[in-house]
Amino acid sequence: MECFIPLEVNEKSIVLPKTFTYPFYYQPDELAKLAVSDLQKRIESQNWEHNFGLIPNQKGLVIGKMFGVLIVKSKNGTLGYLAAFSGKVAESNHHDSFVPPVFDMLKKNSFFKKEEAVINNINYQIEAIENSVAYLKAKSQFLTKKQKIETKLKARRVELKTLKKERKTRKAEALKTNNETFFNQVTEQLKKESLSQQVFYKVLTRRWQTILNHYEKEYAVYTRQIDALKDDRKERSARLQDKLFEQYTFKNINGISKSLKHIFEAKIFKTPAAGAGECAAPKLLQYAFINSLTPISMAEFWWGASPKSQIRKHKAYYPACRSKCEPILSHMLEGMSVAPNPMSENPAEGKKFEIVYEDAAIIVINKPAEFLSVPGKNISDSVYTRVKAMYPEAEGPLIVHRLDMSTSGLMVLAKTKSAHQFIQQQFINKTVQKRYTALLNGIPKLKEGEINLPLRVDLDNRPMQLVCYEHGKTAITKWKIAEIKNNKTRVHFYPITGRTHQLRMHAAHQMGLNCPIVGDDLYGEVSNRLHLHAGYLQIIHPVKKTYIEFTSEADF
Repeated sequence: MECFIPLEVNEKSIVLPKTFTYPFYYQPDELAKLAVSDLQKRIESQNWEHNFGLIPNQKGLVIGKMFGVLIVKSKNGTLGYLAAFSGKVAESNHHDSFVPPVFDMLKKNSFFKKEEAVINNINYQIEAIENSVAYLKAKSQFLTKKQKIETKLKARRVELKTLKKERKTRKAEALKTNNETFFNQVTEQLKKESLSQQVFYKVLTRRWQTILNHYEKEYAVYTRQIDALKDDRKERSARLQDKLFEQYTFKNINGISKSLKHIFEAKIFKTPAAGAGECAAPKLLQYAFINSLTPISMAEFWWGASPKSQIRKHKAYYPACRSKCEPILSHMLEGMSVAPNPMSENPAEGKKFEIVYEDAAIIVINKPAEFLSVPGKNISDSVYTRVKAMYPEAEGPLIVHRLDMSTSGLMVLAKTKSAHQFIQQQFINKTVQKRYTALLNGIPKLKEGEINLPLRVDLDNRPMQLVCYEHGKTAITKWKIAEIKNNKTRVHFYPITGRTHQLRMHAAHQMGLNCPIVGDDLYGEVSNRLHLHAGYLQIIHPVKKTYIEFTSEADF
């Protein structure tokens, strides 16, 4: 119980939540906020040798961390909280008042450290061979000789093609003489020349290959050693990982334990994600169950500078990650009364969309916020299903483009296949004129500009997006300030591309405007709604072939 931190509160005036926090989408309750405030003061007083990126010119790699609190009640009814961090801090799994890891990989003389040392030694052996003078010489000689031979063979093949063309010309000239005997003599001579040249090329190839084999054999002495070491490393790493997965065992409130390997076996990706079990939430619940503490609620927050790819704001609350934590927490929360998943509830229930324009070819609607464009994984109600019900005879896929569920504004739908194809091509060619209005938390440094940050989905935490210059798709947004008031900025966005969450990411990311959209529950802070509205749309009509435009004012 050394990690139990009492909360100084008047328990009579506190109403405890009836259900435990749904960890993947939540707003922290007052007790959790109180615990977070206390923990953040404790973190500020620590003297860890860890660079969170908050102190200018501090030495070491900048690594921000997720921290978590779990509100618990002890057996005697005392309210308190537990604290945890993801992974390790200051190269250690253990710090005073923080719950320990589920399994301590860093423990001295543990099987992990011993095998890690063996694997590291293999790495050193590989590195020693690859940096040795003998290896580098053999490699250089082989590659140089191979390149020279390939160049010579290529030149010979070009020469053979030229000679073949010449033979073809000579044969045609012989044919023009109308002398059958002469033509046959020339043809026979040309065959001999062709065969002779092919034989010479084959002899030359074998001769050069014999020379190359000599250098390759010397080079292979080292590559075989390296390959054998790499195979050994691969097998050892796989065995170590498998054994490690068995060491991570997680309890639930009913006392049922499951290993990491067992938990993930039932999932699509049967191998646990890297770092699974090291996050704050599983650590907190594990400690609570082992010490007979009753979980009440929880919250997690980011501490440190924002990483370059993700959007993580210092001290901001974030949900548990999906790929690592969802399988584990699904087991650990069994038997507990957990708040329902808000994403499984239909946000469009009781809402209607306005039809702005309609003719035989298209429909333009004004979609409310929190209304799906197309059916989701758990919710079928959407713009598509409602329009399909209204026009059952309509051809084609109807939906030409989408708006995020949380975004309101103008959407165009096609009633016919030809109309759908015609308008969709305009979106593909980026000739559609669009303007979005957004209200930002904060004030951008410039008055207008262009944001070019490539985006891809965060594979570990869908549907969140990442900035990724290696695998991301081009995402470009032009923007301009419309109004600044009460430290909030109304901007107009003019997206050139249409990536998932593009405007939300470009607004919130530190290399974008660094000002999240008000009400952005993924990249900012929750409000009554996401303050993002598609207010202007211009297309060429699929039948009339003239420009048509539509406007819709934002209700914020």
